[in-house]
Amino acid sequence: MDWLIEHKIPIGRWAEDGFNLLADNLEWFFDATKYGLNQAIEGLLWLLVTPPELAIVAAVALLAFLVRRKLSFAVFAALALLLIINQGYWQETMETVVLVIMSTAACMAIGVPVGVLAAHNPRFFDFLRPILDMMQTIPTFVYLIPAMVLFGLGMVPGLFATVIFALPAPIRLTQLGVSSTPTALLEAGNAFGATRRQLLWKVELPYALPQIMAGLTQTIMLALSMAVIAGLVGAPGLGQEIVRALNTYDIAMGFEVGLCIVLTAIVLDRFFYGREGGRG
Repeated sequence: MDWLIEHKIPIGRWAEDGFNLLADNLEWFFDATKYGLNQAIEGLLWLLVTPPELAIVAAVALLAFLVRRKLSFAVFAALALLLIINQGYWQETMETVVLVIMSTAACMAIGVPVGVLAAHNPRFFDFLRPILDMMQTIPTFVYLIPAMVLFGLGMVPGLFATVIFALPAPIRLTQLGVSSTPTALLEAGNAFGATRRQLLWKVELPYALPQIMAGLTQTIMLALSMAVIAGLVGAPGLGQEIVRALNTYDIAMGFEVGLCIVLTAIVLDRFFYGREGGRG
């Protein structure tokens, strides 16, 4: 055993050297990416925090009613946001919402096409599966280390770590939905002379929509949970307030921020819950 320990394979050092190599040789790329993402984040945040809080509450309540067609959900969304304002965490909540929106959009933009490709190419999915397993099982705090190396501190490393953590969900569920399309539907499409693109857009994706929407809701929840952890690398929002409460043993602040996170999660989840429709 001593011999085995003395001849340790330097896996950690290899990983560190790889990230340092990226940081040294592609510094211009990561700086440009950080600048572009910061501009997008600040623009979206400006849209949420510049108008009066009550105007945003009214807009969210109206959107909730139009999306769900339920007055109860609209009232709940309005009351939840009003309680967040009452607790004094409106700015922090909007910063967290921006991080969730940006990371979810990135995950879906990457995950859905990759999931479709994996469904059409089983060998590619076999290659991808252990990578997805690793992304889902590595402790979430580990993602923060390369994020800080490549992007420094702030919102962008939090966004990077959140995307890496949440990305497997849309990939797996999109692959599952597309690959489970019944053969009879595909044969019917072929019988009517549909091209591969038409089969994808008019048969496979509509059939896979429930799974894709499930991937969306999972991505939102995973992004929200990771957005809190991202506070450790300086990402503004409710995560920083949780870190501050932990550092000062502030039970009251911790409970208040936790309640804001729960309300935000429920409102975001209910916007998309059950929107996938049925399969007919």
